[in-house]
Amino acid sequence: MLAKDAYSEEKITYFIKPGPKNSEHTLRLAIERAKVRGINKIVLASTRGETTRLAAGLLFDSGIKMVVVPHQYGFGPNQRFPPELTAELQKQGHSVYFGTMLFHTENFYGVRIPSAMATLLRTFCQGIKVCVEILLMATDGGCLKSGEKVIAVSGTIRGADTAVVAIAAPSTRLHELHITEIICKPFETKSWPASSEPPKISDVIEDSD
Repeated sequence: MLAKDAYSEEKITYFIKPGPKNSEHTLRLAIERAKVRGINKIVLASTRGETTRLAAGLLFDSGIKMVVVPHQYGFGPNQRFPPELTAELQKQGHSVYFGTMLFHTENFYGVRIPSAMATLLRTFCQGIKVCVEILLMATDGGCLKSGEKVIAVSGTIRGADTAVVAIAAPSTRLHELHITEIICKPFETKSWPASSEPPKISDVIEDSD
């Protein structure tokens, strides 16, 4: 039998269904774990800003700052993250980083490795894939220090349903990135073949708004 100082038991929350209905609970779990671990930075994926606004309200006066990572410019026909929200967040001491989405570069570099990595990470869930991607992006952009312990929060297409504690690293040293704790995730999310278009949101998230 292992001695008590040889292991640690932590709670993981599993959501029955993925999607934005889990956003507030996910953010509260992430903030609670940040306080317990003495972590003062949360990296958050956000496309349209709704999850960011919710997080900013929950983080008010907590001493915890966000690095928000929206879609890069040029990923779609328009940048959907509101510019006025970027300015508002910066006034609150948060950061917004519009970096290159590392798992969407196969057409640019002519290799299939990025999409293969994304597919592999989706075997855990879509949110884990995004958490790894935004951690690398934010460290590449200087928003995180390599080796810094942070919490990453993401979701399945919209909202937030996945949160992890991780040690940040840049994309040039991927082997130094480690997910040390899973705080919450959906039981199951749908994936899709590498280098193909993702399914419609209604096929991924039931009862989506």
